[in-house]
Amino acid sequence: MADTVLMERLTEELAAWTARTRPELPCRVIDLGGGTGTFASQLADQGHALTVIDPNLDALASLERRATEWARGAGAGATGSIRGVQGDASELVELVGAGAADVVVCHRVLEVVDDPEQALTAVAAALRPRGALSLVVGLRRSVVLGQALAGHLGSALRTWQDRRRFDLEQVEELVVEAGFRIVSSEGVGAVAGYVPEALVESDAAAHEELATLERALSTDPAFRALAPAVHVFAELAG
Repeated sequence: MADTVLMERLTEELAAWTARTRPELPCRVIDLGGGTGTFASQLADQGHALTVIDPNLDALASLERRATEWARGAGAGATGSIRGVQGDASELVELVGAGAADVVVCHRVLEVVDDPEQALTAVAAALRPRGALSLVVGLRRSVVLGQALAGHLGSALRTWQDRRRFDLEQVEELVVEAGFRIVSSEGVGAVAGYVPEALVESDAAAHEELATLERALSTDPAFRALAPAVHVFAELAG
């Protein structure tokens, strides 16, 4: 549910960004840490040229199979494409070149890299002027709340004290410091992340109501701060 709404919003943001900046189409999109290509295949369906960069060879092998199936289904007239490259954020510019990408998708990567600031600096260097960033980062408050409600109070306290975890304000600050202008900032799973899928999976009307509620509350400041993750769409200055 949350990922479906996320893709809807990313599609809308990319369409608006394309209209503003008018890049040469198809857009050159880097999916950093894209794994097996779940998001990459959906973006390729929209006509973008995807390069998935991931350090995991097993994930890239699965990506290659997905890319082959995607190309077979897309047909000869498709403008999109998918390819995989082994590497990580620290090697981004060496792998794709400075200013080579129109868009970088960086979903749930900052939580696992050693230096988040350096990773975002590398992303900025890989983008052309006014290039776009789609960033998804898990948020600390949601983890604390979930652990506390499950009765794991000690774990909740340790999570709250863990400076390596992110709050919404920290994520936005990192993005701005890397040279980006934030276009939008929305919660991912602001409501859907707390509703068991079993409650709505067999009821189409309830499923759609939850999706509508998720869309409505994802930008509310209070719900956004408590969401399991935040999606920041930003544009590189210059």
